[in-house]
Amino acid sequence: MNRAELISEIAEMTGQPKTQVSATLSALLHTVTGAVQKGEKVTLVGFGTFEQRKRQARTGRNPRTLAPLKIPASKVPAFRAGQELKDIVNGKGRQKPWQAPGANKASKKKAAKKRK
Repeated sequence: MNRAELISEIAEMTGQPKTQVSATLSALLHTVTGAVQKGEKVTLVGFGTFEQRKRQARTGRNPRTLAPLKIPASKVPAFRAGQELKDIVNGKGRQKPWQAPGANKASKKKAAKKRK
């Protein structure tokens, strides 16, 4: 799934226009990227954690000449999947059906009105 397909899928699920979904997704990615750049962890419970990891300097080899070369230390982004995501991917759990925020409250209100 690419970015355009993701935006279309979310727009269909939420009933929001694709432009709004695209802006929201861009804001999310921008915020996560900025936090990871600063060295902060971004944890989405059940989904996973985005973080920055440090790689030490090391010696590598040029595959053509086999000459050793120095690889400098660097910082890399990393993602660690949460337990819920791992379980769903491994078939041990089920993904809950998607429900719009506040949809549960609306159904409770309708049920309360029907009882009266």
